[in-house]
Amino acid sequence: MEKPKKSRRRKLIIWLCVDLSVAAILIGLLLYKPAQYHPVMPPAATDPNGHRVHPYLSHELMPTMYNSAQDRRPFEMEVLDQRLNEAIAQTGWLQESGGIKLSAPAVAFTPGRVVLMGTADIEGAGFVVTVEIDPQILEDGRLNLVVEKVRIGVMNITPLAKIMARRMYRERVEAGGVDSDDWRTKIAASLLNEEPFEPVFPVDDKRVRLTGFDITQGKLIARFVPAK
Repeated sequence: MEKPKKSRRRKLIIWLCVDLSVAAILIGLLLYKPAQYHPVMPPAATDPNGHRVHPYLSHELMPTMYNSAQDRRPFEMEVLDQRLNEAIAQTGWLQESGGIKLSAPAVAFTPGRVVLMGTADIEGAGFVVTVEIDPQILEDGRLNLVVEKVRIGVMNITPLAKIMARRMYRERVEAGGVDSDDWRTKIAASLLNEEPFEPVFPVDDKRVRLTGFDITQGKLIARFVPAK
């Protein structure tokens, strides 16, 4: 009887080692930090105006958009992801929902893709969430923001994330109080439910239409024309 006991004990030890190895690999995959994730640290608050608009927005992007819209002419706007991340960091962006804290957001432009990243803090453990978006201008001029991939660490959770996103979107719409004509709602509907929309955006008392874009490493160039 001694040999069967030793055999069972040996098998238990082997399976325990296998379970521990799988758990270690799983934790490693979840805690993986993408090489392109470099969030800019928010500046130290030195005055009450620590959250003022970053100069890249207030002195470059916003004036370009406003002046070109007022001139009622086609124009291009260049956006650099590094400068955009500096502006995001200055806002001290932090969101909390369902006990999960989202912080340290970062944007990366890669060829044909917009990559959104951030840290999700769950019970003290930080996981990097990555969302890859493939923006598409359809033949009829509508814009669709297709979510190509969602990862936690290095683990691909795209199918599950899309199911949850669509469910959240439907529940939000059914609950009412959603302005379907608001361009921010249309962006959310495209991201969460793959609903293309007319890419017309208000700029003060004028409106502009996005007609195309080029996304290369670190840079996005968007093309606009006046809209009625």
